[in-house]
Amino acid sequence: MSFSLIPDGVYPSIYQIDGPALNRRGITLLLADLDNTLAKYGQPEPDQDLRAWKDALAAAGVELFLLSNSRKPRRAEHFARVLGIPFLGHAGKPKSGGFLKAMAQMGRTPAQTAMVGDQIFTDILGAKRMGVLALMVEPIQLAGNPGRYLRYAVEEPFRALGRRRTRKE
Repeated sequence: MSFSLIPDGVYPSIYQIDGPALNRRGITLLLADLDNTLAKYGQPEPDQDLRAWKDALAAAGVELFLLSNSRKPRRAEHFARVLGIPFLGHAGKPKSGGFLKAMAQMGRTPAQTAMVGDQIFTDILGAKRMGVLALMVEPIQLAGNPGRYLRYAVEEPFRALGRRRTRKE
């Protein structure tokens, strides 16, 4: 397992992550963080844009899987159920256990898996440690928690390096 905090790509939002492009890279499973990645904090259900994106991924042969550290177990379960995707709550990212369970449940290897999230120290570090493609999105919303501003400021140099990698694709 490697240690890196630099994402393999950084995107303005999940909607710039293309299913056919993932599939061409051999990716057939996309693990996704919930809060500030797929939806705003507290958003109870997926919106129509998210549903359409999930369907477009599926049409390209990429399955979406919710991998959340949410402290509200029913939130991740409800969100995933409404979206019609498998999930694992209390995943413990960046530890390997949640990643391993998700890949085993879906019958995929690290080479067939990508992770998308908005945080370096959970989503990206966990993905890199597991050898899965690490994709980062800009957070949907920073408002509401002063600690998020500080965390994202600390993460910015790593995001910048990831943006360079994205442009080279």
